[in-house]
Amino acid sequence: MTMELKKIFKGLIAMLMVFAAFNGCSSPAGDAQGEVSAPETRTEAVRVIELDYSEIARSVTNTANLRAFREVHLAPAQPGRIDRIHAEAGDRVSEGALLVEMDRTQLQQALVQLQNLEKEYRRVDTLRQVGSITGQQYDQVKTQYEVAKTNVEFLSDNTRLTSPFRGSISAKYYESGEMFSGAPNTPAGKAAILTLVQTSRLRAMINISERYLPYITEGMVAVITTDIWPGESFEGRITAVYPTIDPATRTFTVELAVPNQGERLRPGMFARSTLELEQVEAFVVPSLAVLKLQGTNERLVFIEDNGIARRVVVELGERFDDMVEILSPEISAGDNLIIAGQARLVDGVAVTVQN
Repeated sequence: MTMELKKIFKGLIAMLMVFAAFNGCSSPAGDAQGEVSAPETRTEAVRVIELDYSEIARSVTNTANLRAFREVHLAPAQPGRIDRIHAEAGDRVSEGALLVEMDRTQLQQALVQLQNLEKEYRRVDTLRQVGSITGQQYDQVKTQYEVAKTNVEFLSDNTRLTSPFRGSISAKYYESGEMFSGAPNTPAGKAAILTLVQTSRLRAMINISERYLPYITEGMVAVITTDIWPGESFEGRITAVYPTIDPATRTFTVELAVPNQGERLRPGMFARSTLELEQVEAFVVPSLAVLKLQGTNERLVFIEDNGIARRVVVELGERFDDMVEILSPEISAGDNLIIAGQARLVDGVAVTVQN
């Protein structure tokens, strides 16, 4: 082996010894580095309170749609010329008052026909008693007479329109001398010459959440308030609880009768109704414990369950300053409700209670 090859061989041996020494020194550091980079379990610190029932006086407040207690759209049964209208919008009328007179031409013709048939009927009735005519002839004349009599009664009712109750004229759609066409011309989609309303009493229609259905009964008293009369309340009483629930809103309709002495309330006025229900037991918690899911109207809370945060969707009930009632079939007395630190939580994360 030449001198030059010996030098190269010694150089390679030296490089191998340096590389082995480097690997031997770096392996402990590599093990330590591997231990540091291992993933750690995430744990959040929270504060909790134990859920327990509180007795509250439940009340339900809803917007109320005020309507006239009775409303009638006065119109004859068939089109015709209006002879005279005896009332104007805003007039107060008594029960039985004459409000509209229609053209009497058809009525006069019907009266003449009735008089002639009445004479004929009496004549054939006399002949029947002595046996001069057959029963069939008698029946034909009698039928014609009864039809004519009914026609006169119908035209009489539709020629003179009277007030069916004491009230006020809320709208007038025609003038004297015009032709009543029978086409729908009212906001309710009905044909009318006049609209008569009774406002000494009103009806209030309210829609209530289905969860209050077991507590609502006929005869319950409601308090009616308005923005027009601040600080003043009116009393209403439930007269009907509708039997169906709207599947879109999950509400049912309740009808109230509202006495209106002095007629300070008017149909169509905005109002609120408050129903005081019985004392009930409910979960009342700090409102800060309730979170709102972003982009939705969903409310939720977190329950600490053996060191794990469990998300529960809830509905909100009554509010009491900084406290709120929560409702959900997934919560019960004794559960640990997270009241601090819940904003950082997700369902299933580990938590540490630091009360």
